[in-house]
Amino acid sequence: MLGYVQRAGQWTFLQAERVFNAAFGERLNPLYYLGAISYFMFWVVVASGLYVYAFFQTGVSEAYHSVQSLSEEQWYLGGIMRSIHRYASDAMVLTMLLHMLRHFFFDRYRSFRWFSWVSGIVVLWLVYASGVNGYMLPWDRLAQFVVTATAEWFDWLPIFRGTLIRNFIFPEGVNDRLFSLLSFIHIGLPLAVLFLLWVHVQRVPRAKTNPPRPIAITLLVALVVLSLVKPARSQAPADLTTAITEIAYDWFYLALYPLIYRWSPAEVWWLAGGATLLFLLLPWLPPKRARGPREGYHVMVHPDNRIIPVREGESLLDAALREGMPVPFDCRSGGCGQCKGTILYGTVDHGAYQPSALTEEERRLGKALLCCATPLSDLEIEYQPVGAPGGIAPRIYTARVHKLNRLAEDVMQVFLRLEGGEKIRYYPGQYINILLPDGEKRSFSFATAPHAAQDLIELHIRWIPGGKYTTHVFTEMKEGEVVQFEGPLGAFFLREDSEKPIIFVAGATGFAPVKAMLEHAFHVGLKRKMILYWGTRRLGDMYMKALPERWEREHPNFEFVPVLSAPEPEDHWHGRTGLVHEAIVQDFPNLTGYQIYACGSVAMVEAAHPAFIARGLHPDDCFSDAFRTAAHLRAGEAELVKLGGAA
Repeated sequence: MLGYVQRAGQWTFLQAERVFNAAFGERLNPLYYLGAISYFMFWVVVASGLYVYAFFQTGVSEAYHSVQSLSEEQWYLGGIMRSIHRYASDAMVLTMLLHMLRHFFFDRYRSFRWFSWVSGIVVLWLVYASGVNGYMLPWDRLAQFVVTATAEWFDWLPIFRGTLIRNFIFPEGVNDRLFSLLSFIHIGLPLAVLFLLWVHVQRVPRAKTNPPRPIAITLLVALVVLSLVKPARSQAPADLTTAITEIAYDWFYLALYPLIYRWSPAEVWWLAGGATLLFLLLPWLPPKRARGPREGYHVMVHPDNRIIPVREGESLLDAALREGMPVPFDCRSGGCGQCKGTILYGTVDHGAYQPSALTEEERRLGKALLCCATPLSDLEIEYQPVGAPGGIAPRIYTARVHKLNRLAEDVMQVFLRLEGGEKIRYYPGQYINILLPDGEKRSFSFATAPHAAQDLIELHIRWIPGGKYTTHVFTEMKEGEVVQFEGPLGAFFLREDSEKPIIFVAGATGFAPVKAMLEHAFHVGLKRKMILYWGTRRLGDMYMKALPERWEREHPNFEFVPVLSAPEPEDHWHGRTGLVHEAIVQDFPNLTGYQIYACGSVAMVEAAHPAFIARGLHPDDCFSDAFRTAAHLRAGEAELVKLGGAA
C-alpha cells in the first residue's frame, strides 16, 4: 500500500514539475527549490515581523489599537509589512509541507536521512506553534477564538487540569502580562526554528538555503502585490463577554482548530499526537528498502581518481558532494540534467526523473543523473567537474618511522606513526606517495587492513639496487626519522558487491596490498571462496609465507598456492614452479564466473591479463594494481603503483 502511495505521489510531482518546467524552465522551477523557498520565507517573515513588532504595544487595550493603527494609518508600509508577514508565513507552511511530501513520495527519509526527516517534523511543529501564537497578538475576534480554543484544548492535559480557560471567562482575567508572555513566545519560537533549521541542513551536503535570485524576486513581488490586493486586516476587537459565531479563517495554520469543537479535546490530542508519532517513526517502519550485500557501496570516481563510500539509499551526487568533489548540480531532483555522469562499471537504480533530462539513448550509453541514481553494486563513474578534480590537493601527512623490520634480504617492513595521533582513512589496496626532499615521489601500498592499522602504517619496501630512496631505507633510515607523504591514492580496492570467487595474484612485494585486502575480507566475514597465488623467484623472497599458511588453517574459504619461478637447490622446493599466472591457467582452464585481483610488476600483469581473458574471464572482473586492464578502466588514466618501491 505504501509503495502504491509513493508511486502515485512521484507521478503527481513529476507531472507538476513537467508543467512548471514548460512555464519557467528547469533552472527556475520553484518545485525544485521547496526547501530553499521555505528558508527564504522564514527570513521574509522575520524581517517583516521585526518591523511590525517595532510598533506593537503589549497591553490589553494597546495591542489591538497599535496593530490597527499600523494597518490603516501606515498602510503604505506598515500595512504592507503586516500583510507580507501573514502571507509569507502561510507560504512557508505550504512549501514546508510540499517539501516533506516530496521526500516521502521519493523515499528519501529512511536510513541515514532519518535525522533530517525527524528534525524537519520538529521544525514544522515549531512553525505551526509560532504562527498560532502570532494570531493571538492582535487581540481581535480571531485572536479571542484562538486563545480560548487553545486553552480548552490544552486544559485536557493533566498538567493544566482546566486552569487555563479560567483566565478567559471574564475580561478581567486578561491583563498586560499575558501579552508580554505572548510576545516573548513569539520571539523565542522563531529563534528555536532558526537553530533547528541550521541543524536540519547540516547533514545535507552543500544544501541550498536560498532559491535562485529570479525566484526570490518573483516571490517578493507576488507577496507585495497580494498585500496590496488583499491586505491582512484585524477583525472586530476581542470581547470575552460575547461568543464568537463567525470569523475569517486561516486554514494553513488553524486547520486543526474546528475539530476542537466537533470532537473532544482528547480525540484531537490523539489525532495530533498519533499523526506526529507516525511521521516520526516512518523512517523505521516497513516496508524497508531491500538491502545490498552490506551497508552501502564503494565508488571509484573520475577524474578525481578517488574511492568514496556511498551509504544505503544515498544518491551518487550526495556522496560525491559529501566528499568535497566539484560535481555540477542545480535542481537535485532529476529535472535539469546538470549532474549527468557516466557509469563505467557496475549497476545503479536510476530513480525517478524527467525524461527530458536523461533520454533512453543516453541511458543505453551508460549515462545517469547522479542526483537520482543510487548504487546497486560497487561502481566506477565519471563526471565533468566544475573545478579542479577533487576540489583540493591530495592531503599531505607527516609521520615518523616507528619500527624497521627486515623481512628478507631485500624486503624491509617499515611502520610509520602519524604525528599528533592522527589517523588516515583508506581502502585496502590503496597506496601512498612518499615525498622526497627534491620533490620526487615514491609509491608504496598499505600492507595492513584499515581496522588493524590503528595508528601505524605498514609498508613493504623492496631494495632496488641503485635506487635512491630504497637504498636510503636499507642503509640509513633510523627509527624516529620524519617522513612526509600524500594519500591515500589509487583505484585498486576489493569489490564486496559480488558473490564470485576471488583469485588473488601477487608477485613479490605485490603481496602487500593483497595482505591488506585479505585481512579486511576476513574481518568483515566475507564468505566467498578466495585463493592466493603468490609468486616469487626463490623461497627466500616469499618473506611472509607463514602468514597465508596460517590464514589457510584458520579460514576454510581461503586457499594459498605458493609458486617459485627459479627455486634454488637449498630451497628443497617440491611445490609449484614457473610463472605465477601459468599456475592459475593450469588450475582454472575456465575462468568464467571468477574475479581476479593482480598485484605485481607491469610485466607480470601484461603476461597474465590476455591469458586470463582467453580462458573466459570477463574484463570487468579483472582488477590490477599495475595498470588498467579492464575495458571499463581506460588505459592511461591510472597512476602506476610501483609495488615494492622505485629507484
